[in-house]
Amino acid sequence: MTNEVTRIEAINVEYYQVPLAEVLSDAKHGDHTHFELILMRIRTADGYEGVGYTYTGGKGGRAIYSLLNDEMKPLLLGKDAADIMAIWDEMQWHFHYVGRGGLLSFAISAVDIALWDIKCKNLDLPLWKVAGGHSNTVNCYAGGIDLNFDQPKLLNNIKSYLERGFEAVKIKVGKADYKEDVRRVEAVRELIGQDRIFMVDANYSMTKAQAIRFSNAITHCDIKWFEEPTIPDDYQGYADIADATSIPLAMGENLHTIHEFTYAIQQSKLGFLQPDASNIGGITGFLMVAQLAYANNLPVCSHGMHELHVSLLASQPHSGYLEVHSFPIDEYTTTPLKIVNGKAVAPNIAGTGVVFDDALLTPHLKMSS
Repeated sequence: MTNEVTRIEAINVEYYQVPLAEVLSDAKHGDHTHFELILMRIRTADGYEGVGYTYTGGKGGRAIYSLLNDEMKPLLLGKDAADIMAIWDEMQWHFHYVGRGGLLSFAISAVDIALWDIKCKNLDLPLWKVAGGHSNTVNCYAGGIDLNFDQPKLLNNIKSYLERGFEAVKIKVGKADYKEDVRRVEAVRELIGQDRIFMVDANYSMTKAQAIRFSNAITHCDIKWFEEPTIPDDYQGYADIADATSIPLAMGENLHTIHEFTYAIQQSKLGFLQPDASNIGGITGFLMVAQLAYANNLPVCSHGMHELHVSLLASQPHSGYLEVHSFPIDEYTTTPLKIVNGKAVAPNIAGTGVVFDDALLTPHLKMSS
């Protein structure tokens, strides 16, 4: 039975294209000139508004907007916003045949985050408390999208991370000549010293053989993890790479259902899981993966949208590292991410803690329902 107080009575969907300060590139996605932000604002009968969102690297955002506005909005109006799990499950199966994973997971994420925002506001508690309450801080790293940077620019970029207080960094790899990647990794390790954490990310650009060759070539650089060495669908391939190398493997940003994470845990011999609440079904989906990670004695990490993930990871006792992404969504909010003593601090704001600054964001609005 719908509680009239928390009944969904209004929904607005917004689509933004936000330019990046410079072109950022990786080995498979190519050049990024902007990111797309799709917001869903849900208002309940008692006047609470929840803001959910998802993002892309610059492609597909209009399709997500259409799915939310044309398909999901009519389904959601009149429902009880407090029935988060029921709504999550209904959306999964209502659109399962045409959208399993993929765009559907992005759209569900925006809805789910908005509902959690309402839940936390009703409780007058910050997300890190409601999602688990373990802590309000978490280890973090600066995740650069920097494959197109020459080595001097790469090193200057890393220096800027250290100046901002980061004690861990990640760079992109996947050059045509793997020896160039090795030289870049060695240069970064020399720059940051032996005590800082260092990760590399190939964005699934390598074959198994290439990944094994590269991983073994950088073993001496003390790498925390090798992220997405090969395609995310090749679960057994990850296990083969893990067996032939010593650097732990990480993936998750391209796994968009809880079942895919189950297969990856069972088969891929991963060291770290990296769900993204923007494409795993929101906060509900993220916490499902976090529970899987806990049950399998694996640290849960994150990909992208650090302004939200800081609260989710801080809430968990088995959190690994928060990725502070090169898409600066938090710069368009009222509470940009804070780094204190090398750790990211979750906001103590009732709700998800992500409050968009309309004055900054509105100039980039392209569509609104």
